[in-house]
Amino acid sequence: MEEPIKPHQAERGQKTTLVGIAVNVGLVLIKGMAGWLGNSYALIADAMESATDIITSVFVWVGLRTAARAPDQNHPFGHGKAEPLAALVVSMALLAAAILIAIQSIENIRTPHETPAPFTLIVLAVVVIVKEILFRRVAQVGAEVESSAVKADAWHHRSDAITSLTAFVGISIALIGGPGYESADDWAALLASAFIVYNAYHIFRPSFGEIMDEAPAGDWKRELETVAMAVPGVKGIEKYRVRKTGFEYFIDLHVQVAGELTVSQGHDIAHAVKDAILEAKPAVYDVLVHIEPV
Repeated sequence: MEEPIKPHQAERGQKTTLVGIAVNVGLVLIKGMAGWLGNSYALIADAMESATDIITSVFVWVGLRTAARAPDQNHPFGHGKAEPLAALVVSMALLAAAILIAIQSIENIRTPHETPAPFTLIVLAVVVIVKEILFRRVAQVGAEVESSAVKADAWHHRSDAITSLTAFVGISIALIGGPGYESADDWAALLASAFIVYNAYHIFRPSFGEIMDEAPAGDWKRELETVAMAVPGVKGIEKYRVRKTGFEYFIDLHVQVAGELTVSQGHDIAHAVKDAILEAKPAVYDVLVHIEPV
């Protein structure tokens, strides 16, 4: 039976995601209650955004667990696609939340209401700090484990921080401006929805690219040539293909060798190239080397 793909990376991502879920549960309760008592739709909208954080983080957690499962007969390349799929769910949830917030904000702007209570600013200031810290931590883990889903979860935290920050500005304007500025926090919520849409696209684009086997970022050609050309018998690289699946990379490589070599000698060179790449690039799970005589 084959080993699971990068179980330690998936485990780190899962633990980080669970921390985010726990934090968001507390923030939903605090922001929702403060928004209701403090008469601030911007804060209530912020609570809604945190609620979507919880739901999507659960999807991320499930996606990470699935992506780490070992390849099987029905999934010979593993289950890594579950990881960018989870990121797509996050982007769709963000877009849905942005639309709901925008619709409700417009309705509130058209309907006169009371000025938000001053204490809501304290709540928002704390939320911004907490969510920004959470964003930085989750983003760091996402970069270290090369996880699209964890990175998406991080940007969801960042969008929550932006929502809270715009709400803080809107409520401040409403309190300072006095009568006639009561809807400032609703305008802030509307502005926040635009930021959330941007973050949704920021998450969607790379995740969709990974699902479609888009060429990963980085100078793979130079790196592969450097490693392969160091193997005795290799004359050059004719072409290569690299795709990312979950936490891992799969490589197809056409290596040029002398035409007079025997099949056995070509086979040995192919294995040597594969072993060299796997040693040089720990993130690579498998390399398929095709020998091209020249």
